[in-house]
Amino acid sequence: MPKHVGIGYRKDFGSAFLESDILEPAFVEVAPENWIDVGGFWKKEFSKVASKYPIYTHGLSLSIGSPDPLDWNFLKKIKSFMHEWDIKVYSEHLSYSKCDNAHIYDLLPIPFREDAVKYIAQRIKEVQDFLGRKLVIEIVSYYTPVAAEMTEVEFINAILKEADCELLFDINNIYVNGFNHNYDPKQFIEQLDLSSVKYIHMAGHEKVSDDLIIDTHGQPIIDPVYDLFEFALSKLDKPVPVLLERDFNIPEMAELAAEMNQLDVICQKQWSNESINAH
Repeated sequence: MPKHVGIGYRKDFGSAFLESDILEPAFVEVAPENWIDVGGFWKKEFSKVASKYPIYTHGLSLSIGSPDPLDWNFLKKIKSFMHEWDIKVYSEHLSYSKCDNAHIYDLLPIPFREDAVKYIAQRIKEVQDFLGRKLVIEIVSYYTPVAAEMTEVEFINAILKEADCELLFDINNIYVNGFNHNYDPKQFIEQLDLSSVKYIHMAGHEKVSDDLIIDTHGQPIIDPVYDLFEFALSKLDKPVPVLLERDFNIPEMAELAAEMNQLDVICQKQWSNESINAH
């Protein structure tokens, strides 16, 4: 059983996830939007999962960078869901997906600007005050910068400091962004404030041309991303949970287990016998 590595729980797994011992993650992650107000069979299944594993939530709909007001009715549902299932972590994307009350169903980049830092940090503080816990924000992949007045890493560090929130350290996204925008991902990590890292995401991507990678979460992790992962771990001062993301093109459980074990081997090599606290 991996000591450090979790998996995103999906309905695609069905009963096999609980009935088989092939996948034995340290924790599971779910998108709360997919489980809020769910009843019947799937609520029973979710209850079984929650009784066996710590659960993290990774949201899709907060749209923290949106010009629209925060959706307090939605946040009430999030707060109730987290209380009902004793969930300790709520993470979201440093992006926006809603404008003029229209859901775009994509993660759009936020301008790397000082006014955006202040705007988003204030919104994060309001969310944290309401939920009574720190929000964990994820570095997202993006394909074109928008009206940038500072670097990406300066922008992220400024938000972490201003909002006093936590960081979801997505290694694959950093690799993808470094490739697409021609910067050194290791240098980026060295400049990033890692004191707020709550947990790590690892995933695969798809190279669609010589100068473009798309962050799909639908392929196995490639060796350069494993290498960047090991480098990133060497920069952290404590063990943190690591999540394997696979959102579609789901392989057999044995293949997922092999990826999880490979990640865990790297974690144990770096962190020796130290264990994470998945809660």
